[in-house]
Amino acid sequence: MKGRIQVYTGDGKGKTSAALGLIVRAAGAGLRVYLGQFCKRGDSPEIRVLRERFPEATAAAFGCGGFIRNAPSEADIRAARAGLAALRAALTGGAYDVVIADEAGPAVKAGVIAESDLADLAACRPDAVELVFTGRDMPASIIARADLVTEMKAVRHYFDRGVPARPGIER
Repeated sequence: MKGRIQVYTGDGKGKTSAALGLIVRAAGAGLRVYLGQFCKRGDSPEIRVLRERFPEATAAAFGCGGFIRNAPSEADIRAARAGLAALRAALTGGAYDVVIADEAGPAVKAGVIAESDLADLAACRPDAVELVFTGRDMPASIIARADLVTEMKAVRHYFDRGVPARPGIER
């Protein structure tokens, strides 16, 4: 099978959820999946369930959880750099059929990784590996390079009415 580059972006809810759906589909087909999450800590419900119930999937978090609303710390930058190296190894090492860089757009926007880092990942992708980038604010150069781009558009969200993130739904 020839792999492709996919992007899930936009200001609407569902980018990570779409990637998680792809993980379930890929695992069900016997494909091996690597999920690397920028901006998130390793204690998210999706990471926990993947580790517990999906042996076909490896999940790692490369964030300290603080730079979405604040300036990134040195620890955030170190975690993102380590995550980028782990994603590259997963992509080029031959152990995975699908590699997902979750929240890659916000990681670039926050300055913890560079747009050129994502371009380098895309450039080193072996032909047989599916590479997925998620996150709002995806760089235009990555969108232009992708084979599939889905933009989630916010039409209405209860966050705008003050409803906080709910366990199992948004966090």
